[in-house]
Amino acid sequence: MNTEETNKAEMKKIVRLVNTDLDGTKPVIRAIMGIKGISFTMSKAIIYALGIDPNKKLGEFSERELEKLEDAIKNPKKYGIPSYLLNRRRDPETGEDYHLTGEDVHIRMKMDIKKMIELRTYRGWRHKLGQPVRGQKTRSHFRTRGRTVGVKKPKVSKRK
Repeated sequence: MNTEETNKAEMKKIVRLVNTDLDGTKPVIRAIMGIKGISFTMSKAIIYALGIDPNKKLGEFSERELEKLEDAIKNPKKYGIPSYLLNRRRDPETGEDYHLTGEDVHIRMKMDIKKMIELRTYRGWRHKLGQPVRGQKTRSHFRTRGRTVGVKKPKVSKRK
């Protein structure tokens, strides 16, 4: 067996990082985008902060490299990634910048919406009513319960 065949034998098809199953056959820069909370820009920043070849397959990584990659995903500030790439800047409760991944993104979003509803903010009311929150028009979109706005066809009556 040559080295290429042994690498294929050692390559894992599925790699588990941050409680997410990732495709080991993809390049690492694309594979870690499967983790919720990691965008292409964040993925690129993590790869270059660690000095990893972006085209290396995720399944070819050793256990030590995977642990280092997971630590960089969980604690990006520790590896010199700028705060403007983090997805939770100036947290309302603590005032700190940090990065959420996995199910934490979904949980924190639900908590934020719940807090807006409790505080009775405008955005909270819009969430509660199921209306658009960010200023979109509602005349032609966001119709609920089948109601329409506009011209109605007149009913044709049967003549005897």
